[in-house]
Amino acid sequence: MRISIAQLNFIVGDFDGNLVKMLDAVKVAKSERADIICFSELSTCAYPPRDFLEFENFIKKAEKTVDKLAKAAQGIAIIVGSPTVNPVIEGKDLYNSAIFLADGKRFHTQHKALLPTYDIFDEYRYFEPATDFQVVEYKGKRIALSICEDIWNIGNENPLYTVCPLDLMVSQGVDLVFNLSASPFTFKHAEDRYHILKTNADRYKVPIFYVNHVGAQTELIFDGGSIVISGNGNIHEELPYFEEAIRTYELDDINAETQNIEQPKVKMQLIYDALVTGVRDYFQKLGFKKAILGLSGGLDSALTAVIAAKALGSENVRVLLMPSQYSSDHSIKDAEDLAKNLGIQYDIVPIKSVYNQYSETLGTLFLDTKADVTEENIQARIRGMLLMAMSNKFGNILLNTSNKSELAVGYGTLYGDLCGGISVIGDIYKTEVFELSRFINKDDEIIPWNTITKPPSAELRPDQKDSDSLPEYDILDAILFQYIENQKGPKEIVSMGYDKKLVKRILRLVNINEFKRHQTAPVLRVSTKAFGMGRRMPIVGKYLT
Repeated sequence: MRISIAQLNFIVGDFDGNLVKMLDAVKVAKSERADIICFSELSTCAYPPRDFLEFENFIKKAEKTVDKLAKAAQGIAIIVGSPTVNPVIEGKDLYNSAIFLADGKRFHTQHKALLPTYDIFDEYRYFEPATDFQVVEYKGKRIALSICEDIWNIGNENPLYTVCPLDLMVSQGVDLVFNLSASPFTFKHAEDRYHILKTNADRYKVPIFYVNHVGAQTELIFDGGSIVISGNGNIHEELPYFEEAIRTYELDDINAETQNIEQPKVKMQLIYDALVTGVRDYFQKLGFKKAILGLSGGLDSALTAVIAAKALGSENVRVLLMPSQYSSDHSIKDAEDLAKNLGIQYDIVPIKSVYNQYSETLGTLFLDTKADVTEENIQARIRGMLLMAMSNKFGNILLNTSNKSELAVGYGTLYGDLCGGISVIGDIYKTEVFELSRFINKDDEIIPWNTITKPPSAELRPDQKDSDSLPEYDILDAILFQYIENQKGPKEIVSMGYDKKLVKRILRLVNINEFKRHQTAPVLRVSTKAFGMGRRMPIVGKYLT
């Protein structure tokens, strides 16, 4: 038996476009004499469709897409993911289904049983879990269909669930397993995915074809990395990360695999490629082309510019250098040098005169008050206003340049430097910004080294440094990581050796600045706990404040 798998970049709700992609892949599979081709989870409508699933017309379009795809299932079987209607009154209206198409019709349907409702997932909001598990027989092979999370409860050991779908199907006799996935990227997930698949293969002793989404859907990024693993636990092939790919295999070759063929997993390379994919797909899928950002001479904006230029092309990125009376000469030069290195358009727009006008206008109202953070925020908001004016006038979408450390503690100005359509580096801590920037410069100086080595500063007052307001980033980020990613409380973090007053101060800053994060751009997710849909915190609350 010859089997094709297709990891494709779908668009949510683009039924016609998604169908064309799948029909083209079917043609490729047929040309390679495949007996079966498998697509990823919810491939008719793309993942995650969220509340589109509540629209009757949306489901009808998904059903029609399956019917059209079925017509192409002549001489080849097609496995496709799609929402299907629950025909009974009890339970949710829909199933998340894997549909086996053959001989021009629906041959078999298996619903998803394990519906994740944690972090960025909320599938139980829409879907009814499967309670019936049957294998499908095709061309003499008994095949188990599973969907994403269904392989993550091995031997019923996951406390979130009470059933192990593959245990129930493999007990019926199975020659191979397909898993249709839409598994979002984090820089750790590729390792976890390999471990889960190997453990499944070791348990069931049958080949597994794991087919994953690729591409980005707003803040969620899918890395592809589909895997074909033999019954003895060896990886036969791991498909490319962040690229569409179609591959065809001979089942007997997979069963005979004796080597482990695995891609290297370099954290900074994965994060860089993920962020480039996130920016590129955000623009392309929304029909945008050009980006703009403020280039300060600091590292965050420099890194964002590099990612944007890679994702969109240098000709589609424009930057504004907006020096104030507090901007250092070397910052302006660093920003110019970076723009020249990248070949992007840059304009210098000094804001001192605009700031002076604001100060004069507010002078009477601010009489007998001392300068404080208000005056600093005015500068940030002037820059935000100028960038948004350029965005409106020329259609360049503004990229937000704040990092995760800043977003965590509120070290940013609403309607100023927190403006933007998408937050490019909002899920990497400042220490990771340094690490990624050095990685980008590993072969050539793209980001001026002075930008990387100089002390971080917002340059909103004389001789300002980030360390005037914040702990050193290596300490700050370590504490933030324990609180945000590892969900450790203050006592647990203090027990690790951190100063009690410092921990209390940092955690309080995180909590009281939730209102800012609710008003900022979607954050491209590369960690296990990003700000946004995966971390749902109340704005009003007193925990740890």
